[in-house]
Amino acid sequence: MTTTTKKYSGTSRLIHWIMAVLILGMIVVGFLMVQDGWSRPVQNTMFISHKNIGVLLLILIFVRLFNRWRNPPNLAPVELDSMQEFAARIAHFGLYALLLVMPLAGYIRVRAGGFPIEALDALGMPTLVPRSEALAEAAKMVHFYGAYAITALVVMHIGAACFHGLVRKDGVFTRMWPPVGKGA
Repeated sequence: MTTTTKKYSGTSRLIHWIMAVLILGMIVVGFLMVQDGWSRPVQNTMFISHKNIGVLLLILIFVRLFNRWRNPPNLAPVELDSMQEFAARIAHFGLYALLLVMPLAGYIRVRAGGFPIEALDALGMPTLVPRSEALAEAAKMVHFYGAYAITALVVMHIGAACFHGLVRKDGVFTRMWPPVGKGA
């Protein structure tokens, strides 16, 4: 078992953990806000928060991808069997893909449905999609099924991080933790 000592950059770790906290909150709020039993003001607050944090997450994923492109990680290899390495690659690809798809589908669903995105409206940003119930419904379905997919991948990601940190103790977990401080 190889023990890794290098970490992701402080910027990469900070972006990761900010996004992690926001995504976990978005998952919880996203599933709760569509449940019956909430008062209208509480439900409205959840919808408004979900939409606006979704915009923030879309910006952050582009910042994260740009940061990764400009500063590719230089990490020591970890000994994984081929199946674990394949699963890790697929899971990371799926997470990145869904981190783009989910806010885009949410944006399309909201805007095509004729609803506001308060932060963008306050900034005077134009709507980039036409008003269309068919488009809104298609985006709603993508967002709905994507919510279950991203939830599953986040649970797998957390499980794998715990496995590396608590069972294998191979340094994979510590590469991304703590979210601030010196890199290597």
